[in-house]
Amino acid sequence: MFESLKKKFSRTSNKLTEELTEEAKEENNIEDSKEEIENINSDDENNDSNNDNKPSFFSTFSRKKDEEEEDVKTDSVEQIEEVTEERTDFFSELAQKKDEKEESGNNKEIVEDSKKEESSSFFSKFKRNKEEKVDETDEEEIAETETIGDETEEIVEDENSGFLSKYRKPKDKDDSNKSGIFSFIKEKTISEKHVEDILFELEMGLLEGDVAMDVANTVVDSVKNDLIGQKIKRSSDIEEYTYDALKNAVSKIIDVPGKSMTEMIEDKKAKGEPLVVMFVGINGTGKTTTIGKIANYYINKGYTPVIAAADTFRAGAIEQVTHHADNLGVKIIKHQKGSDPAAVAYDAVEHAKSKGKELVLIDTAGRMQNNTNLMDEMKKINRVAKPDLVVFVGDALTGNDATEQASKFNDAIGVDGVILTKADADSKGGASLSIGYVIKKPILFLGMGQSYDDIKEYDAEWMLGQLFSSDTVIENESE
Repeated sequence: MFESLKKKFSRTSNKLTEELTEEAKEENNIEDSKEEIENINSDDENNDSNNDNKPSFFSTFSRKKDEEEEDVKTDSVEQIEEVTEERTDFFSELAQKKDEKEESGNNKEIVEDSKKEESSSFFSKFKRNKEEKVDETDEEEIAETETIGDETEEIVEDENSGFLSKYRKPKDKDDSNKSGIFSFIKEKTISEKHVEDILFELEMGLLEGDVAMDVANTVVDSVKNDLIGQKIKRSSDIEEYTYDALKNAVSKIIDVPGKSMTEMIEDKKAKGEPLVVMFVGINGTGKTTTIGKIANYYINKGYTPVIAAADTFRAGAIEQVTHHADNLGVKIIKHQKGSDPAAVAYDAVEHAKSKGKELVLIDTAGRMQNNTNLMDEMKKINRVAKPDLVVFVGDALTGNDATEQASKFNDAIGVDGVILTKADADSKGGASLSIGYVIKKPILFLGMGQSYDDIKEYDAEWMLGQLFSSDTVIENESE
């Protein structure tokens, strides 16, 4: 869910980090990464009293590496001296043998045998010494790795704890000195030139993710205002500021104020009246199934709903909503196909009042927002039943189309809230991010699956957590 938006946000952070890093390299404005890592480890030890005596992985590794280099240098000098001495003795012996061989007339054969013996002795000894040294080094490194294994995992986790780090491609070992944590010698200030291209790319990415144009512009402008002028000392600051700027921008978009349906039921119940809810939307968005889910949701909360089959345009629609009502044990009010839908809605409201039921759910015919005749019919239902809530049901997978449809219905009859279906399958997240902001009405529920329990009351904080969390598993939190 929302994977596309997560990746776009992460790419924005990475691009800005690269932009400032390249500029700092040209200005020779980057401190040594090794020294910086040691400084950060030192700061972490000072800030955490429980880890005062805990060795740093990177500092331990660096110190061990230096010690090994010194050992290698010392051993190499000793090997060279030892080999040189052996070669001197060997050639002295060879010269003596040569003299003796010349006297016996077999000089050529001895020299050849001696060369073979010298080559074999010299290189085999050097190779043997080298292999012994490698074996000793490997054993020491393995022992050291086992000793500090737990701390290694903690440091690696800290290195990867940046903004949405799960979407970053793993870096090759050869590139370890080209990126990571580093400091700027001189404090850098984020300017408009640093973010101009990056934010243009973000805007295009949001539009590709089915985010409405107005929403994309608002997000980009907010991020720009929050970033420009920020002073940064090290690379991790860039990620932090970008993360905060994006989260701040999105939080303004998705949190549209409004009462929940549950609060409205309680308000009406206190007056001895049912809450009347009319559902509108085009065909195929899951409107009728959503009515069944809402009925089940409030049955579980202790309320008693009644359903009005006011979609008399299609006989199949009456059968479908009746099927859901029967499954849930909910009373349904219905007339013949082709009867007046406003009359069906009116009868359902009167039934709820007489029986003391708290909730009336009115199903209406699915229609395109540009169908004038059917829109007029829906306006009549609105006048007769006088619903407390007109809820637009949209398919999250249609993205910008859902936002456009909601705008048209809002202009025609006035929409009070939105329910998005198939939100669990929405990888882009454009409709979820845009629809409430565009029509200035809150999202009430999210459809999260096929069963009656698969519906979630909308929570802006939960939504924000999904957009800015590396956790991709969404759990249904039906109450």
